[in-house]
Formats: sequence, C-alpha cells, structure tokens
Amino acid sequence: MEELAISINNIWVLIAAFLVMLMQPGFAMVEAGFTRSKNAANILTKNLMDFSIGSLTFWLIGYTIMYGDSIAGIIGIPSLFFNDNGVGDYANKTDLMFQTVFAATAATIVSGAVAERTKFNAYLIFTVVITVLIYPISGHWKWGGGWLDQLGFLDFAGSTIVHSVGAWVGLAGAIILGPRLGKYAQNGKAKAIPGHNLTLGALGVFILWFGWFGFNAGSQLGAAGNDNTIALGHIVLTTNLSAAAGAIAALATSWIKYKRPALSLALNGALAGLVAITAGCDVVSPGGAVIIGLIAGIILVFSVEILDQVFKVDDPVGAISVHGVGGAFGTIAVGLFATEGGLFYGGGTDLLIAQLIGVAAVFVWAFGTGWVLFKILKSTIGIRVSRRIEEEGLDVYEHGESAYN
Repeated sequence: MEELAISINNIWVLIAAFLVMLMQPGFAMVEAGFTRSKNAANILTKNLMDFSIGSLTFWLIGYTIMYGDSIAGIIGIPSLFFNDNGVGDYANKTDLMFQTVFAATAATIVSGAVAERTKFNAYLIFTVVITVLIYPISGHWKWGGGWLDQLGFLDFAGSTIVHSVGAWVGLAGAIILGPRLGKYAQNGKAKAIPGHNLTLGALGVFILWFGWFGFNAGSQLGAAGNDNTIALGHIVLTTNLSAAAGAIAALATSWIKYKRPALSLALNGALAGLVAITAGCDVVSPGGAVIIGLIAGIILVFSVEILDQVFKVDDPVGAISVHGVGGAFGTIAVGLFATEGGLFYGGGTDLLIAQLIGVAAVFVWAFGTGWVLFKILKSTIGIRVSRRIEEEGLDVYEHGESAYN
C-alpha cells in the first residue's frame, strides 16, 4: 500500500506538471493576441525559449539553489546537473520537473510586460538570469525552508513566489525600456494600441484557466489518501470560483466605468482571480475564494488604468496588473481570509503581518534585481530595438519571418 501511494503521488505531480506546461502555449496565445501582428512571431519565439532555456538552466543549477541545504535561510547550496532520484512520497526528479514548469512561468510573465520593443538577444540573457538566480533564491525563502517559511509566510502555489516575481521584474524592464512608439501623445495622454487577435487571447486565457488546476492542485504534491483527495477537491473548487468571480467583476467594472463590457479586461480579470487565489487556495473557504476573485477583478481594471495613464508604464498585455498587483493582493488576502489564522476568522494579525513582509521582501528582491539586470543590459548590448524595427515589426528584422504570410 505504501508503494502504491508513492506511485499515485508521483503520477499526480507529473500530470500536474504536464498541465502547467500547457500554460506555456496559453501565455503565448494571450501575449500574441494582445499585441500587434507584426510582433507575433517574436512573442511566440520568446515563449518557446522561456521554456527551453528555463528547462536546461533550472536543471543545471537553479533547482539546487532553490532546494539545496539552506545558507542562513537565504539561498540553497548549489550543485550542478541535478540527478538525484530521492526517496519519500515522491521522487526528486518528479519535483524537479514540476518546479521547472513553475520557473518557466515566472520567466514568461516578463515577456508580455516588455513586448514589442525588446531586443531578442537581451531577452534571452534575462531568461537565463531569472531561472538561474532571481526565481530560485526568492523561491528558497519559502519553499526551500528559508527565512519567509520560518516567519510563517503562506504562499501555497506561488501568487508571490512565482507570479509577482515575474511581474516585478517585468515592471523594472518596462520602466527602463520606456513606452512603445505612439503610446503617449505629446500632452502625455495614453493611446490604446489594440492587440491584433482577441480570439487568440481568449483561447489563451481558457488554456491558462485549465492549466491552473495543475498549477494549484499539483502543489498539494500528492493524491493518495483521503486527506489529499479532500484537499485536491477543495483546491480546484476555490481556484475555479475565484477565476469566475474575477472575470465577472472585471467585466462589470469595465461596463460601469467605461460604458462597455470589455472582453480584454474580462479575460485579464479571470487571470487576476486565478493569480490571487493561488496563494491561499488550500486555506480559504469557497465563499472567501469568490470574494478574493471579485476584489481581484475590480483591482485589475483600476490597476491597468493607473499604470497606463498615471505612471506611464506601458505594459501591452497587462502582465504587471494581473500577476504583480493580483499576486500581491491575493497573498495579503490569505492573512484576512485563511480559515485558520486569518484576521476575519479571529486569528489576529500575525499571519497578516507575515504576508505583508513576504510581499514587500519579494518586491524589493525581484524589482531590484530586475532593475540592475536591465540597466546592465542597456549599458552593454542594449535592450531596445531601433525605431525602424519597432515601427515595421520585430518579426521580420529579428527573426527573418512573419507569423502571417
């Protein structure tokens, strides 16, 4: 029976890894659909390389930096070419595969935030750094038994550890890159630059929604036994409810605010609901999940507008609002809505304070390292394409081919 339980747990985590890998084409479709056709091949190539490079570099050293024996709760002791079968409920190589697809997700989030004006060679260097260093170190703080874990910080599947990390690095990149040509008028007013294919964008969101059941439920790291079975059912329910509530809230908010039910905002609202529930999907009630999703969808609409019009941060696909702001809110919401330890359930402020510290620390780390990285790239090989390439499209100039012929 013990061997059977171990087999079931391994199979479930691998299936979950496959579901999360499916999120990669989901991100590709969202980012390609929400940007212009002249840059679609560039977006797709970046997403392909995120997963390909991330798979190799995370196996090479990133996994051990994340899960190696801790040095002062900050970083794991690194070793090269991980090849440990491991023992216990599930194999170490199974965990490596599961964590690899998470690392690729963190890298891919940045792609949308810096889309349509970034040099491809500079982006490849960034992909290596985030999967080797930026994501594994902050991941170690919680999932590797580091200082945030010891503090009592909760982030079940990575609202902050995965999604916010990618978004805050993307925020640094978007600021340093500057807005796309034509994004802002001479008086500073933001102009809409519509994506070329909302059909692709919608398909991508549905793929992501489906893959998220692996992202969140896979983080249970097991399926054998009654406790795991109950937990899995609870996790997929809260995940789905929050996504649905996020989509409805964003649609309703855009309808009231802009007098039109905007599909693009509703799609991102669903993603905001998914990101927000990722931290607490195991510890909040179904009702709490709905509330978290509703708030995340509302916040999404206002965040997109504030970043775009007030701070003049050009994020073509809304990645910073979805994954950064949504992830931060969802992580903090655990301190309010957790049925054990949450403020609204009589748990006091200890958990809430731990959540706030975790969100702030990961922001400082991811934004800070992202800022340094993009500054170094800007002063060496450069990070932005020329005006002519940006105007005519990255596809032909950067890749020698077009997504649509």
